[in-house]
Amino acid sequence: MNSRIRVALVIASAFTLGATEVAPGMDPENPTCPSAPNWSSNATMQLTPKVINGTKVLLAEGAVDEALPDRLRKTLADNPDITEIWLRSPGGVARAGNEAGRVIREADMLIITRIPAGWTCFSACNFVFMGGRARIVEPGAHFMVHMFTMTNDRNAINYSIEMGTDSTVGLIGEVEQQSALLATEDNDFLIRMGVSRKLLSEVMYRTNAVKTDDGDGATRRCLTNEEALRYNVANVDG
Repeated sequence: MNSRIRVALVIASAFTLGATEVAPGMDPENPTCPSAPNWSSNATMQLTPKVINGTKVLLAEGAVDEALPDRLRKTLADNPDITEIWLRSPGGVARAGNEAGRVIREADMLIITRIPAGWTCFSACNFVFMGGRARIVEPGAHFMVHMFTMTNDRNAINYSIEMGTDSTVGLIGEVEQQSALLATEDNDFLIRMGVSRKLLSEVMYRTNAVKTDDGDGATRRCLTNEEALRYNVANVDG
């Protein structure tokens, strides 16, 4: 074989291999996201005021629970000198995330929300983050999304099928109704926070909430820094 052809084939193979391999530390089924997200193991979001480099920061770490909006409102009232909220969370209660975001936006102070490098803000945490008037996703941070549903477990629907048609129709109808209401609330929230609604149509609603029957395992999507700025998720370049 001609040596030039051999070299060309080697280069082509290297590019092909690089295009299909997953970067080290990334999730093979969700290749835009880390395989071990740093989003805290706290069962409920812990709010910790702390002075970092002379700035009063609120560390918000853990799952978004129903009581978070009230705790957040009280913490901000008790610490009027907080200027930033740093977030890492695996998500949680969707509507509580929306309400917590509104608490941040309605606070009588200019609050920056930030996802520091190496931290992950997923699901309901996305909406807490979007409450900041100034929003920063640092390089190496992960704004991780999925499509919101009222259930991410098909076992409930499978069980209702076993119980009979009426039970199944009732459950699916309730899930569809609540999911539609939540989608409307999400859309309204994005408008109020100044985030592009294309984030819903082009990203969130194109990402599976659960693995599909055809084997598609991608259930999470992490925005690039360019995407975060394009959709105005981040409005300050980190």
